[in-house]
Amino acid sequence: MSFPLPDGLPAGRFLTRGPASVWVSEEFPDDVERLWPRLNMHGLVPLLCPPDALGGPLDPEQVDAVRLEERLAADFAEYRRRRLPLWKAPTPAQVPEDVEPWPHDPGPPFERWPGLAPPMPAPPAGPTPEEAASGLVAELIDEGRFGLEECCLMLVPSRRSSDALALTGWSAEAPLPLLCALLRSWEDRFGAQVVAGFGSELHVSVARPPVGAEPANLLALEHVLSTADNIVDDPPTPFPEYAANLIGRTSWSFWWD
Repeated sequence: MSFPLPDGLPAGRFLTRGPASVWVSEEFPDDVERLWPRLNMHGLVPLLCPPDALGGPLDPEQVDAVRLEERLAADFAEYRRRRLPLWKAPTPAQVPEDVEPWPHDPGPPFERWPGLAPPMPAPPAGPTPEEAASGLVAELIDEGRFGLEECCLMLVPSRRSSDALALTGWSAEAPLPLLCALLRSWEDRFGAQVVAGFGSELHVSVARPPVGAEPANLLALEHVLSTADNIVDDPPTPFPEYAANLIGRTSWSFWWD
């Protein structure tokens, strides 16, 4: 089943994903930065992704079934149980003399699940979610991000950017129902938009990032519980440092090994 397309798209085709279809360009569009800002106006979610990263679409009911706070509270209790000995370690593990020791991570400043980070208000002169997403697209291209050249432009018929991964069945080692539930919540609270998924990396733009230490700590814990391997573990980053770096940050990156 196809859907109306905006003018000015490069050559592409429709692919069937379960009961829905997505449109996929034949190659990476040269002018994707120009296209991006107006695609959302057509009720379509743009996504940069390699076609071979598509899997079986996730039933939205599986995302609806995730009781996010209950799930995160249980996951944090288990995560804290496993990591507490490392957080309490007075000295870093022994390493060879020519290797710089990893910094000690004291862990999150919470003994029990503290609740979700509060939603951030839109600043008077801040970007819209669509503008923040366009900015991240330009940033990824300017960086020449490895793996981006294998992506195509996908258009997903969805009201929410956060549901694009579920509808395309984006394949990675991520727990997709939990990740999609988190993305929905981040979209509501922070104006987050899924921009690109390639390899096992996911890149998300943020229109309303946290502006203080307390909400940044709460949000950082949500990032940890996404199960992404790069959050505080790779490279080794103490939790307080990771959380501080989220203040005012307009893009988040996640990857799963």
